[in-house]
Amino acid sequence: MKAGMSLELQGIGASDGLFLGPVRSLHAVTKRRIPSSDSVAEREALTAAIAAAIAELSDLMTQVDGDAADILAFQVAMLEDDSLSAPALASIETGEPADIAWTAALHPEIEGYEASDDDYFRARAADLKDLRDRVLRHLVGEAETSRSDGMVLVGDDLAPTIFLETDWSRGGAIALSGGSTTSHVAMLARARGIPMVVGLGDAIVGSTGMLAIDGATGRVIVDPHPDECSNFRIRHAADVERRRAENHHLLDPARRGSGERIEILINVAAVEELDHIDVRSCDGIGLMRSEFLFRDGAPLPDEEQQYKAYRRFVEWADGRPVTIRTLDIGGDKPVSGLTPVGERNPFLGLRGVRLTLSRPDVFRTQLRALARTAAHGPLKIMIPMVTIPAELDQTAELLDACVAELAQEGIAAIRPPLGIMVEVPAVAIAPDFFSKADFFSIGSNDLTQYVTATSRDDANVAPLNDAGHPAVTRLIASVAGYGRAQGIPVSLCGDMASDPQFLEGLLDAGLSSLSVAPARLGRIKAALRTL
Repeated sequence: MKAGMSLELQGIGASDGLFLGPVRSLHAVTKRRIPSSDSVAEREALTAAIAAAIAELSDLMTQVDGDAADILAFQVAMLEDDSLSAPALASIETGEPADIAWTAALHPEIEGYEASDDDYFRARAADLKDLRDRVLRHLVGEAETSRSDGMVLVGDDLAPTIFLETDWSRGGAIALSGGSTTSHVAMLARARGIPMVVGLGDAIVGSTGMLAIDGATGRVIVDPHPDECSNFRIRHAADVERRRAENHHLLDPARRGSGERIEILINVAAVEELDHIDVRSCDGIGLMRSEFLFRDGAPLPDEEQQYKAYRRFVEWADGRPVTIRTLDIGGDKPVSGLTPVGERNPFLGLRGVRLTLSRPDVFRTQLRALARTAAHGPLKIMIPMVTIPAELDQTAELLDACVAELAQEGIAAIRPPLGIMVEVPAVAIAPDFFSKADFFSIGSNDLTQYVTATSRDDANVAPLNDAGHPAVTRLIASVAGYGRAQGIPVSLCGDMASDPQFLEGLLDAGLSSLSVAPARLGRIKAALRTL
């Protein structure tokens, strides 16, 4: 690139926000260990390096909580699993140096994750690379590169521990040639409000100057010229001021400019999120993603664990409605021991209610926990990926049986309202087939993906994955109209509800209930006042 010339790249926005700052490149370990030619010494060196890595991660765990602590605990568990180090130790016995043996042992594991058709599995490759490099640094005696704050971290991918070890107090951003919107670090970035763009390709690798990051649009400017920097700083200042103004009305009821009251609920996944949300800022919880209680590689949560978690959401809501979605795994959210392995197209395979109905033992445990939770407040149960009426009927029968069992056991329980997600085109086209549902909640993310036949995580087709496509908006209006005519409540809980550009269209379509990301509450309420 010529001096004074900027380069504009288009990736996939993984975390909202604007940032302009210098590059901090992320590098893999390149230093080699001086071999001792003693298999006992090499074995001891690897064992010590793994122990040191575990100690580092355990120390970092004491500084975080919630999802961040869970991610670190998962990494510690992997390092403590002898099956991870066994191939390397076996190679050392044949004369391989410890660092070569460790790298070679993890290489096929990492390659397997990277080659997966499943975006979730590809995202886990970053975790394994992090474990590989952390142990290698101890083996070769290479100090961790200091990561200054106020910079843009640039690389192929980013490990969650690097994110957690970085001081973000002066801001910063992340720009990756690869990466994924479903990775652990993307989840952490969204929770902390750190702008992040993935899928930028090789052009971002080797950048050394300044980067302007737009996490919402996925747009990145490499070495912006002075006018571009000036414009970007103006946009950033306006964004900060806008967020401040939006939050001014955060605790006010959500109303249109005409005074019409609109129900604004929130989407949540983890109990820890509630600690950062004022319950007065919303009308309740429109989507609690229960699948985040089911950690891949961890034991399945039993009835008591689920009951305690669900009850926490209901108690926090303080009389406001809480809608909990039953286990929505499969697709981009596999769970070992539950989801099928090797599906050719996981998004069209055994996922959502299709999967839970095939595992009644798991489904009954969750439904029992939910029925018990309903005794503590206004809880509603929502079924994901419904395609045919029989799935609703079978779930209702199972729920009724669970409530009857609990009554016989003398355990307090209530039969909650049972509704469905409208995310499969078959349901959106013919909602009248599902008149037994107590409510509808439109999942705009999957509905858009299925209607437009485009993956929402693929930069190559990102322009086609448009929630504003007329086919999508017509289906939303049709479902809302049917619900209004039949007296069935209809809400929308996908990302579309959190985007002000779609707000007027959703209300004109007949919706008066939206469930949004907690971070967008102020923005949506402010936008409503202008309508």
